[in-house]
Amino acid sequence: MPFHAAAESCVRGLAESPAVWIIPWPCIHEFLAVVTNPRIFRTPTAMKAAISQVEAWIESPSLTLACETTAHWKSLKQMLTAAGVTGAATHDARIAALCLQHGVSILYSVDRDFSRFRGLRTANPLTI
Repeated sequence: MPFHAAAESCVRGLAESPAVWIIPWPCIHEFLAVVTNPRIFRTPTAMKAAISQVEAWIESPSLTLACETTAHWKSLKQMLTAAGVTGAATHDARIAALCLQHGVSILYSVDRDFSRFRGLRTANPLTI
């Protein structure tokens, strides 16, 4: 993929930095679903290799894996209603709510749809 080197550099920089970085669990699930999907890639990544990659990220001492807390519903409901979310965009609202709950100051994503969520700054990691 043409953006692989930039993406790898960004993630490696986060993983090797002493600064705290966060991956919401839904993003881990999505990573596994995408990279192993033969409908997306002619030669998809083997699940064993994808799992190894996730385990490598988890070994980063500065990584926090963000999951839902008891405050999640309140935050998610606010994201859904304020941004007028319906359908599949609910998944994005879930990630935005998790980020805000866990104090994420900036979400790295190439998906411009995240800009609809107030209070969550976004940046394209491939252009940083």
